[in-house]
Amino acid sequence: MTSNEVGYRGATACTAAGISYRQLDYWARTGLVEPTIRGASGSGSQRLYGFRDILVLKIVKRLLDAGVSLQNIRSAVQHLRERGADDLARVTLMSDGSSIYECTSSEEVFDLLQGGQGVFGIAVGKVWNEVEGSLTLLQGEDLEDGSVVPGTGDDELAARRKLRGAS
Repeated sequence: MTSNEVGYRGATACTAAGISYRQLDYWARTGLVEPTIRGASGSGSQRLYGFRDILVLKIVKRLLDAGVSLQNIRSAVQHLRERGADDLARVTLMSDGSSIYECTSSEEVFDLLQGGQGVFGIAVGKVWNEVEGSLTLLQGEDLEDGSVVPGTGDDELAARRKLRGAS
């Protein structure tokens, strides 16, 4: 089963992206990163995030940690959403702290650094691999039938359930 056929609930998305549930909820409510599979539809409903959503969440977290403004992050998120999935893995996002630049080759990164523009970079392909690795350990939901897709590891809730069942 590919990651495109699996949805991930909020807690799983938070774990994989390294963010708090409060951040996830705020970003969804303000439209920064909304779940593409299933949004919240009232009290008690569960958002369902796709692989690309979680990838973007992790990138947003890294940009915020680097001090990039929310306005620039919103622009970057919009740009990333418009790109094809295959292209994303080749992108490096560079920033000088105020602007975000997209580079698709080492020459572009070098040119940016030569011009004194880039301060830090995020290789989206590396983040992609990190998210894939995290999600293999976490539980998802099959989009066809809604069944649980177990990960190879246990999240905190699954570990507590196992402990309760064992006692």
